[in-house]
Amino acid sequence: MSEHIWLATGEATVLAAEGQFTDAMPEVLIGDVKGPVGHAFASMTGQVAGHPRMFVIRDLNQQVRPATMMTTKMTVKSEAYVELLGGIVQAATGDAIVDCLAEGVIPKKQVNDLCMIIMVWLDPRCATDANLDKKDLYRTNYEATKLAITRALNGQPTADELIANRKSVSHYALEDVFED
Repeated sequence: MSEHIWLATGEATVLAAEGQFTDAMPEVLIGDVKGPVGHAFASMTGQVAGHPRMFVIRDLNQQVRPATMMTTKMTVKSEAYVELLGGIVQAATGDAIVDCLAEGVIPKKQVNDLCMIIMVWLDPRCATDANLDKKDLYRTNYEATKLAITRALNGQPTADELIANRKSVSHYALEDVFED
Protein backbone atom coordinates (compact mmCIF):
# COMPACT_ATOMS: atom_id res chain seq x y z
CA MET A 1 0.00 0.00 0.00
CA SER A 2 1.64 3.23 -1.10
CA GLU A 3 -1.25 5.64 -0.71
CA HIS A 4 -1.63 7.97 2.24
CA ILE A 5 -3.40 6.39 5.21
CA TRP A 6 -5.67 8.94 6.83
CA LEU A 7 -7.94 6.60 8.80
CA ALA A 8 -8.29 2.84 8.55
CA THR A 9 -10.12 0.45 10.85
CA GLY A 10 -10.03 -3.29 11.28
CA GLU A 11 -11.08 -6.04 13.62
CA ALA A 12 -10.65 -9.76 13.95
CA THR A 13 -11.63 -12.62 16.21
CA VAL A 14 -9.45 -15.66 16.80
CA LEU A 15 -10.96 -18.34 19.00
CA ALA A 16 -9.27 -20.05 21.91
CA ALA A 17 -8.15 -23.64 22.13
CA GLU A 18 -10.71 -26.00 23.65
CA GLY A 19 -11.19 -25.33 27.38
CA GLN A 20 -9.45 -21.96 27.35
CA PHE A 21 -10.80 -18.42 27.74
CA THR A 22 -8.17 -16.93 25.47
CA ASP A 23 -10.31 -15.66 22.58
CA ALA A 24 -8.81 -12.49 21.08
CA MET A 25 -10.89 -9.71 19.51
CA PRO A 26 -8.76 -6.63 18.83
CA GLU A 27 -10.13 -3.53 17.15
CA VAL A 28 -7.60 -1.35 15.36
CA LEU A 29 -7.46 2.28 14.27
CA ILE A 30 -4.56 3.23 12.00
CA GLY A 31 -3.90 6.66 10.59
CA ASP A 32 -1.76 9.72 10.13
CA VAL A 33 -0.33 11.28 13.28
CA LYS A 34 -1.68 14.64 12.05
CA GLY A 35 -5.20 13.30 11.47
CA PRO A 36 -8.06 12.00 13.62
CA VAL A 37 -6.18 8.89 14.75
CA GLY A 38 -3.22 11.01 15.82
CA HIS A 39 -5.49 13.31 17.81
CA ALA A 40 -7.17 10.35 19.51
CA PHE A 41 -3.75 8.79 20.17
CA ALA A 42 -2.46 11.96 21.84
CA SER A 43 -5.58 12.26 23.99
CA MET A 44 -4.97 8.76 25.36
CA THR A 45 -1.68 9.61 27.07
CA GLY A 46 -3.38 10.02 30.47
CA GLN A 47 -4.69 7.13 32.51
CA VAL A 48 -8.32 6.31 33.24
CA ALA A 49 -9.17 4.16 36.27
CA GLY A 50 -9.84 0.59 35.20
CA HIS A 51 -8.75 1.15 31.59
CA PRO A 52 -4.95 1.03 31.39
CA ARG A 53 -3.33 2.60 28.36
CA MET A 54 0.17 1.74 27.33
CA PHE A 55 2.53 2.04 24.44
CA VAL A 56 3.03 -1.32 22.78
CA ILE A 57 6.56 -2.52 23.37
CA ARG A 58 8.17 -5.80 22.43
CA ASP A 59 10.65 -5.71 25.30
CA LEU A 60 12.63 -3.17 27.27
CA ASN A 61 13.57 -0.23 25.04
CA GLN A 62 11.76 -1.76 22.03
CA GLN A 63 8.66 0.35 21.36
CA VAL A 64 7.00 -0.74 18.14
CA ARG A 65 6.61 1.42 15.05
CA PRO A 66 4.28 2.84 14.08
CA ALA A 67 3.75 4.12 17.62
CA THR A 68 0.85 2.14 19.04
CA MET A 69 -1.31 2.70 22.10
CA MET A 70 -3.06 -0.33 23.56
CA THR A 71 -6.09 -0.18 25.86
CA THR A 72 -8.84 -2.48 27.04
CA LYS A 73 -12.46 -2.78 25.96
CA MET A 74 -13.54 -3.66 29.49
CA THR A 75 -12.83 -2.46 33.01
CA VAL A 76 -9.74 -4.03 34.55
CA LYS A 77 -10.31 -5.19 38.12
CA SER A 78 -7.20 -7.14 39.13
CA GLU A 79 -3.44 -6.93 39.15
CA ALA A 80 -3.25 -10.41 37.62
CA TYR A 81 -5.27 -9.15 34.65
CA VAL A 82 -2.94 -6.18 34.23
CA GLU A 83 0.06 -8.52 34.30
CA LEU A 84 -1.38 -10.63 31.47
CA LEU A 85 -2.34 -7.52 29.51
CA GLY A 86 1.07 -5.85 29.91
CA GLY A 87 2.92 -9.12 29.46
CA ILE A 88 1.71 -11.81 27.09
CA VAL A 89 -0.98 -9.79 25.31
CA GLN A 90 1.33 -6.81 24.78
CA ALA A 91 4.13 -9.09 23.53
CA ALA A 92 1.80 -10.81 21.04
CA THR A 93 0.45 -7.47 19.87
CA GLY A 94 3.95 -6.04 19.45
CA ASP A 95 5.20 -9.06 17.55
CA ALA A 96 2.19 -8.92 15.21
CA ILE A 97 2.84 -5.24 14.49
CA VAL A 98 6.53 -5.80 13.75
CA ASP A 99 5.72 -8.78 11.54
CA CYS A 100 3.15 -6.69 9.63
CA LEU A 101 5.88 -4.10 9.12
CA ALA A 102 8.42 -6.73 8.01
CA GLU A 103 5.93 -8.30 5.58
CA GLY A 104 4.98 -4.95 4.02
CA VAL A 105 1.41 -4.91 5.34
CA ILE A 106 2.33 -1.67 7.12
CA PRO A 107 4.31 0.51 4.68
CA LYS A 108 7.82 1.17 6.05
CA LYS A 109 7.98 4.54 4.28
CA GLN A 110 5.05 5.75 6.38
CA VAL A 111 6.01 4.18 9.71
CA ASN A 112 6.84 7.50 11.42
CA ASP A 113 3.81 9.27 9.92
CA LEU A 114 1.33 6.72 11.29
CA CYS A 115 0.07 5.73 14.69
CA MET A 116 -2.29 3.01 15.87
CA ILE A 117 -4.74 2.47 18.67
CA ILE A 118 -5.53 -1.14 19.49
CA MET A 119 -8.41 -2.00 21.78
CA VAL A 120 -8.07 -5.48 23.23
CA TRP A 121 -10.43 -7.77 25.08
CA LEU A 122 -9.10 -10.25 27.59
CA ASP A 123 -11.60 -12.55 29.28
CA PRO A 124 -11.44 -11.82 33.03
CA ARG A 125 -11.39 -15.56 33.72
CA CYS A 126 -7.84 -15.67 32.31
CA ALA A 127 -6.54 -13.86 35.38
CA THR A 128 -7.85 -16.54 37.74
CA ASP A 129 -7.52 -19.66 35.58
CA ALA A 130 -4.93 -21.97 37.16
CA ASN A 131 -4.77 -23.89 33.87
CA LEU A 132 -4.35 -20.88 31.62
CA ASP A 133 -2.50 -21.82 28.44
CA LYS A 134 -0.25 -18.78 28.02
CA LYS A 135 0.94 -20.03 24.62
CA ASP A 136 -2.66 -20.03 23.42
CA LEU A 137 -3.19 -16.53 24.85
CA TYR A 138 -0.17 -15.38 22.86
CA ARG A 139 -1.32 -17.22 19.71
CA THR A 140 -4.83 -15.83 19.65
CA ASN A 141 -3.72 -12.25 20.28
CA TYR A 142 -0.89 -12.45 17.74
CA GLU A 143 -3.07 -13.93 14.99
CA ALA A 144 -6.02 -11.62 15.65
CA THR A 145 -3.90 -8.46 15.79
CA LYS A 146 -2.11 -9.33 12.57
CA LEU A 147 -5.43 -10.09 10.85
CA ALA A 148 -7.08 -6.89 12.15
CA ILE A 149 -4.20 -4.74 10.87
CA THR A 150 -4.24 -6.51 7.50
CA ARG A 151 -7.98 -6.04 7.18
CA ALA A 152 -7.71 -2.36 8.12
CA LEU A 153 -5.07 -1.63 5.53
CA ASN A 154 -6.82 -3.68 2.82
CA GLY A 155 -10.26 -2.18 3.47
CA GLN A 156 -11.78 -5.52 4.45
CA PRO A 157 -14.46 -6.52 4.42
CA THR A 158 -15.41 -4.57 1.32
CA ALA A 159 -18.89 -3.14 0.82
CA ASP A 160 -19.54 -5.80 -1.81
CA GLU A 161 -18.53 -8.59 0.61
CA LEU A 162 -20.81 -7.21 3.31
CA ILE A 163 -23.74 -6.97 0.93
CA ALA A 164 -23.11 -10.46 -0.49
CA ASN A 165 -22.95 -11.98 3.01
CA ARG A 166 -25.83 -10.03 4.53
CA LYS A 167 -28.24 -12.96 4.53
CA SER A 168 -25.75 -15.78 5.07
CA VAL A 169 -23.75 -14.40 8.01
CA SER A 170 -25.38 -13.54 11.32
CA HIS A 171 -23.97 -12.05 14.49
CA TYR A 172 -23.42 -14.97 16.85
CA ALA A 173 -25.49 -13.25 19.58
CA LEU A 174 -28.56 -13.54 17.36
CA GLU A 175 -28.43 -17.33 17.05
CA ASP A 176 -31.00 -17.77 19.82
CA VAL A 177 -33.06 -14.73 18.81
CA PHE A 178 -33.89 -15.73 15.25
CA GLU A 179 -34.61 -19.34 14.52
CA ASP A 180 -34.85 -20.73 10.99
